[in-house]
Amino acid sequence: MSQKKQAWKFGRFAEELAAWHLRFRGYRIVARGFRSTVGEIDIVARRGQVLAFVEVKARKDLDAAAQSLRPRQAGRIVRAAGAFIQSRPALSALDQRFDVILVVPWKLPVHLGDAWRPEL
Repeated sequence: MSQKKQAWKFGRFAEELAAWHLRFRGYRIVARGFRSTVGEIDIVARRGQVLAFVEVKARKDLDAAAQSLRPRQAGRIVRAAGAFIQSRPALSALDQRFDVILVVPWKLPVHLGDAWRPEL
């Protein structure tokens, strides 16, 4: 199997694991793999009055996973979140935040709630 295909499969596995992790913590998955012309969101999850836009990062170690979210990508996720809210106006009244879930082999996922805030 090619290295690119292996990385893709690990990423898909990481997103599935992250979704289960969120469910276990009381979140309801609203959407997965949301795409718009301005960006993509791995998982949109809700718990109570909070709507979390979740980026999943899968790497070989936690440091690499934590450092893999770049400001440019964060900006695309913020713009995609805006497009998501426009497509589902009923969710616009919820508090919104941006989370990251770090996934590394043989460890439980690490959920960083409110990992960054959009620049206004």
